Amino acid sequence: MKNVKKSRPVRIKWKHVLVIFLVLIVFQVFVSHMQQDTLRDLLSDTLQWYKQNSAEQIGNLTTTSLEILLESYPVEGGEDPQSRERNLVHALNSILRQPMMNRNVEVMCVIVPHKEKFITFDLGQSIYRYFYYDEIPDVLVRPEHEDAVKRYIGIHEQMRKTELTTSINEGQSIFHVYIPLVPYGEYGGAVYLRIHPDVTFISQQVLSTFNKTVIIFFSLILTGLLSMFYISTYIIIDRDEAREQLFSEHEHHLQEQVAQEKERVFAKRIYHTHHKAEKVMGFINEDIEAVNENNIKEIKYRIGKYANFISRVIYDMKWFNPPIQTIRSNLFSTNLNDVLSFIVNNIFLRLSYPVESIKFNLELDEKLPSVSVNEFVAWEIIEPLIQNAIDHSDKSEVIITLSTRYDEKNNRSLLLIEDNGEGIDEELLQSGPEGEKKIFLENITTKSDSKNKGYGCFLASEISKRCGWQLDVENREEGGARFILRINH
Repeated sequence: MKNVKKSRPVRIKWKHVLVIFLVLIVFQVFVSHMQQDTLRDLLSDTLQWYKQNSAEQIGNLTTTSLEILLESYPVEGGEDPQSRERNLVHALNSILRQPMMNRNVEVMCVIVPHKEKFITFDLGQSIYRYFYYDEIPDVLVRPEHEDAVKRYIGIHEQMRKTELTTSINEGQSIFHVYIPLVPYGEYGGAVYLRIHPDVTFISQQVLSTFNKTVIIFFSLILTGLLSMFYISTYIIIDRDEAREQLFSEHEHHLQEQVAQEKERVFAKRIYHTHHKAEKVMGFINEDIEAVNENNIKEIKYRIGKYANFISRVIYDMKWFNPPIQTIRSNLFSTNLNDVLSFIVNNIFLRLSYPVESIKFNLELDEKLPSVSVNEFVAWEIIEPLIQNAIDHSDKSEVIITLSTRYDEKNNRSLLLIEDNGEGIDEELLQSGPEGEKKIFLENITTKSDSKNKGYGCFLASEISKRCGWQLDVENREEGGARFILRINH
């Protein structure tokens, strides 16, 4: 037999390690270069989107403020006309000047079509005279707005049909943003902003950090390759498996959290808007069918209130946390006595079930001053509190007493909602972790069917805080509960 040579064991010498080391270094340099190019492209795309999105956000906020101001400010009323005009012009100028304080905004104006031409405005006085008195300025288009009007001519018809925001890029850093102006639901023109966002420092900072990270990483490779070469393979494998399991569990947990949050937000909106809007739409249909020559003024007034409430409902579904100026502002002047009377007579006394079992007592103080809060925001606070008093009374005959009082000495108003029911469980009147009574916490209810319940008092409390009011509740000595709204003027 031939002699069989024994195979020698494979030994890794320093030359082999050197080759592996050089290959790793070359590979790392190549990968780092590719990562840097990819990062640069990603930054370019991300910053481009960010600049456009921030530009549109500025324009949307300004346009929304203009629309709300033009829709909610009364043209006629008890206020002195000159004072009313000054207040509105001042508010319009404040809205128009606010974006110009941002160093990225270069030009801003309002463009409206007029016959076959276009008019530009950048002053509150001109906008006021045009929208309320149809006065045309002497100069239709100022020289600094000619470029904006030229671009607007090309997109005017499309914006009028779609009512969508349009952004036009000039190079990589200048945006011409046109936001449709839709006061009272009708297209009336566009708000134009020329914005030059400067975010160069962000990309420089990110790339600088990336380069530092690469240098540190190379240093770690040079010092730790030989000592960690053999054990790193097994460690990385175990680490990757553990990380994959951790990421999988974390992803599943995040999906559950997102689903719960969406369901919670959806429940809040459905509780506070959907069934109320559906009920009010039914009242509108009834009024339309019952209209005649004798009651047309009354029904017109009532349908107007219903329609404005539906509009507020839709707005709340659009903005979960609306801007504060849409809730309270000096532009609003709401008579709470009128709100209470309207809700009682045109909401609760129009229910489909017999209303003989429910009686309302109105004890309204005629000296009660108006409040600077949107009328339909006050509606959203009062209506669920009255409904709560009815639902939890547990009486065959429910008596709801609504009263208002004005304390001239302290310049404070009180709005009381009282019932003759069984009262509120003492446990719910205890203070929670943050000092607020438990009945005003989220998902707190005493109803057996708690699905989509427990939001009425919670939302009333949250909205009251945004109005600057204080909402409290207590049990009456003679039985029943009493909700108290304290309003400081």
